[in-house]
Amino acid sequence: MSDHLARAEDFESRAEKKLGGWGLFGSKYEDASDLFDKAANAFKLAKSWDQAGAVYVKLANCHLKLDSKHEAANAYADAAHCYKKSNIKESISCLEESINLFLEIGRFNLSARYYKEIAELYEQEQNLEQAIVYYDKAADLFQSEEVSTSANQCKQKVAQFAAQLEQYQKAIEIYEEIAQQSLNNNLLKYGVKGHLLNAGICQLCKADFVAINRALERYQDMDPTFSGTREYRLLADLATALDEEDMAKFTDAVKEFDSMTQLDGLKTTLLLRVKEALKAKEMEEDDLT
Repeated sequence: MSDHLARAEDFESRAEKKLGGWGLFGSKYEDASDLFDKAANAFKLAKSWDQAGAVYVKLANCHLKLDSKHEAANAYADAAHCYKKSNIKESISCLEESINLFLEIGRFNLSARYYKEIAELYEQEQNLEQAIVYYDKAADLFQSEEVSTSANQCKQKVAQFAAQLEQYQKAIEIYEEIAQQSLNNNLLKYGVKGHLLNAGICQLCKADFVAINRALERYQDMDPTFSGTREYRLLADLATALDEEDMAKFTDAVKEFDSMTQLDGLKTTLLLRVKEALKAKEMEEDDLT
């Protein structure tokens, strides 16, 4: 390990000397970039991630001096991947630099990939607000490149986090949009009922009985097969339980569905919120009587 570190420091030192010297037609930047690349690889072998990241940034600057934007963008991405292991803030900063360069040269697919990577880092840090911002950006670029599957994956993340942050209307609109788009795709059609179920549960969280029933009507118009699904039956039963303020009916409907199709973490969280709101309403009315 110490061998790799010594070699890395030697390569970096030689690269810095090249930059400080005189070179013809940018040759010193070419020579330095070769040495910085070797230094970064040696730092990686030594598992010295911060130093590897810092050297990749120096390599990116050399490529910029040579007007090689694609290579500079790749070097920033390499820096980000090193920093990811030790310094999330620096990793995000380098990915932003990489994205800006890729956008300049029209590499939108790569820009979308790195926006998604930033979103994942924010998700890892539990910063859902920023994760939403970057999943949104990734979805827009994937959509512009017609990479629909990746765009939908990012949109679903936005909807999931919006729902977790109680931004129910935003989540509803995204789930409904994905459901509508999926209807026209034979591979994605099977997932429509799941998207509509998510949208419907978000409607329940808003506790607006009229809106819930209107939504169920719209979902049947959107997909005539939906009314024959267990997802529709669950939403209809829960809407009735809410309207009648019947906790037992609500609990039974959830249990019955869950026994056949296990509810995921998001649905469970949201349904618990609805249940707590119903319980609070029941207690409030008990207090009044």
